Order: sequence, then C-alpha cells, then structure tokens
Amino acid sequence: MVDQIVIFIASFVANTMSAFAGGGAGLVQFPVLIFMGLPFSVALATHKTATVALGLGAAYRHLKNPENIDWTFAIYVMLCGVFGTILGAYIIVQVPDKIAEITLGIITIALGLYSILKKEMGRIDNPKHRDRSGYAIGGIVLFLIGVFNGSLTSGSELFVTVWLILWFGLDYKKAVIYTMLLVGVFWNATGAISVNMFGAQTHWAWMPALLLASFLGGYAGAHMGILKGSTWIKRGFEAVTIASGLYLIIRFFS
Repeated sequence: MVDQIVIFIASFVANTMSAFAGGGAGLVQFPVLIFMGLPFSVALATHKTATVALGLGAAYRHLKNPENIDWTFAIYVMLCGVFGTILGAYIIVQVPDKIAEITLGIITIALGLYSILKKEMGRIDNPKHRDRSGYAIGGIVLFLIGVFNGSLTSGSELFVTVWLILWFGLDYKKAVIYTMLLVGVFWNATGAISVNMFGAQTHWAWMPALLLASFLGGYAGAHMGILKGSTWIKRGFEAVTIASGLYLIIRFFS
C-alpha cells in the first residue's frame, strides 16, 4: 500500500507537469520506478505503458474544445512518429542508451535556453511550411523524434512540442495539444506495445496506481494549460526542458 501511494503521488505530479508543459513525465516517474526497485527494462516498459493514460487524460480535456484541432494535420503527425517509435523500441532492447541520453540531455537544455532567449517564440499561432516540401522535411524530423520516443524515457515529447512551434509555426498552446493527443496516446501506445513485444515486461502490479495518476495528471495539466495560455506554457516548457536535460546528464554520470 505504501508503494502504491508513493507511486501515485509521484506519477500525478510528473504527468500534471508533462501535460502542462508538453512533455517530461519521465523526469520524475521513471527514476521513481527505478528507485522503487524495478530493473531498467521493466521500469521502461512500465513507464511507457502508464504514459498512455497521460495522453488519454490530456486528450479527454482537449477534446472538449475540438475546434483547436486540425484533424488532417493531427493524423499526419501521428503517422510520422508511430513508425519511428517502433524502430526506437527495437533499438533500446538491443543496445545501451547512455551516449544517446547525454546527447539528448545537452540538446534538451539547449532547447530550453533557446526558448528563453527567443522571447516571442511560440506566443502566437503563425502557420508555415504547409507545402509538400515542408511536410516532407517536417515528417522526417518527426520520424526521428519517434525513434527517440521509442528508445528513451524522457524528453522526446518536448522535442515534438518545440518542432511543431519552430517548423510549423504553432503557438505553445496548440503545440502541446497535438503533443499530448498524438504522442501521449498513439506514439506512447505504440512504444509500450513494441517494448513489450521486443522483450521488456511491464510490472502490472503497480499499473492501477500509475494509470489512475497518469490520467488524472494528464487532465489536470491540460486544464491548467487551457486556463493559462501560451505565455505560461512557454515558461513551463523552459523549466521542464532544462530540468529534463540536467536529469539525463546526471544519470549518465551516476
């Protein structure tokens, strides 16, 4: 019972933060699973399975305002990343991921600092690169982020959020909606299924607490984002990216 309570609280905090800022649930949830005694591969599979509920909770809140979603664009983002996620899930059960994680940590911190310096970044919705070549380049990058999503435990959602802002011109509020709806549900579900198929095993005994906390946290974070708007989400994104990057670097040396 104590384990379930600790896991619930940590997961709720992690997923609320993630749904508000556009990613970073693994910053808290994954290390807690390791600390509670799960082997790396089991913690990875358990975390990825639980994050599907994060996406469902956030999606449930955002779908109350469906006018904010371009479904054609949403399907495009979903398909670009799903296949990369499968490849990433295969990679993570075959090779160590230490070098990839420290590299990702440095880049993630850079993203947060870049957003701080670019004060107008993501404040307004200004669609761009919506032609054939723009979609091609954007899709390739989303596929590569999908590989990260399938193979790493923290940070990939943040990359989707910032890429949707930088390349496609979305504001932070809309970018987070797409990230939570598509990465949170479809990419993460694909990653969870793939990781389990390729050999990792989910620790099902803790899943009730994780799923409930993830769903409620996803809903709460999405609600906060809708109320606060792009400026507050931008600040949350910057804090989470820098914290996530530092976590990945510290874990590399631990």
